[in-house]
Amino acid sequence: MPGTILQTTSNILMVRPANFGFNEETAASNAFQSKNEKLKSSEISQKAIAEFDALVEKLRAAGVHIIVVEDTPVPVKPDAVFPNNWITFHQNGTVITYPMLSEKRRLERREDIIDLLVADFHISKKIELEDYEKDGLILEGTGSLILDRPNRLAYACLSPRTAPRLLSRFCEIADYEPVAFHSVDGQGLEIYHTNVMMAMGETFVVICLETIKNEKELALLKEKFAATNKEIIEISLGQMMHFAGNMLQVRNAKGKTFLVMSSQAHASLHPPQIQQIEKHTQILHSPIPVIEQHGGGSVRCMMAEVFLPLR
Repeated sequence: MPGTILQTTSNILMVRPANFGFNEETAASNAFQSKNEKLKSSEISQKAIAEFDALVEKLRAAGVHIIVVEDTPVPVKPDAVFPNNWITFHQNGTVITYPMLSEKRRLERREDIIDLLVADFHISKKIELEDYEKDGLILEGTGSLILDRPNRLAYACLSPRTAPRLLSRFCEIADYEPVAFHSVDGQGLEIYHTNVMMAMGETFVVICLETIKNEKELALLKEKFAATNKEIIEISLGQMMHFAGNMLQVRNAKGKTFLVMSSQAHASLHPPQIQQIEKHTQILHSPIPVIEQHGGGSVRCMMAEVFLPLR
């Protein structure tokens, strides 16, 4: 329906990595990230490309339109496979680029990727937030922001990568209401990205509620989910550490929806949770162990949703 604000899209941008690897700069604030010393850098990179290609193949087989852009070999960008952190594409034709914590990751912002999309999509406005980097203010796209698009709610767990001031700025620009909260892992450390502990679907939300220690914040979240008719599918801390929060619901050209996750995330789920999800959508999973271990992100981070209007 024209004018309807959609939660899911069938157009997904993905960046095929040229030099995927362990980024020391991001590891300091990412508890999900570690290095396999048994693998050479070249092996890590090759395995990541194979994992990427297999995921793309599965998504395309399901009828999802995947726009694959090749990462440029120079400069070296170890996290280029995670484009959702530096750019978002909105249904009103707006493109927003974001400030990144890691200096290496700032190299991922590429004007040529935006230019490429102009052939098929209408871009009416481009907003650049990266100037805030010089003030040490960070907001890493849909890593930081979990968007309930039809209800105009921007959920965000505050961390070194999600500044309250920039959450407010995004909400002013994009006409969202901020829903900020604090989320910590089993060691009491701030969770670096909202999208590792929470995934928003059309009619459900997957979330690790035990990471939220503040009772008022927890009550507010539950209140928002109830008011927007989202069924809560709760995951444990252990499941979150297996990337069960890092999922994305997408649709294909025929309107069928899929909750995309890694095979590690899928294996961590219990049968009742799978049944709960399958009431709402079909599950699609693919193994990406090397990308998860060395990058500290999973399939949701690999997909930048393109909601721009088609030409």
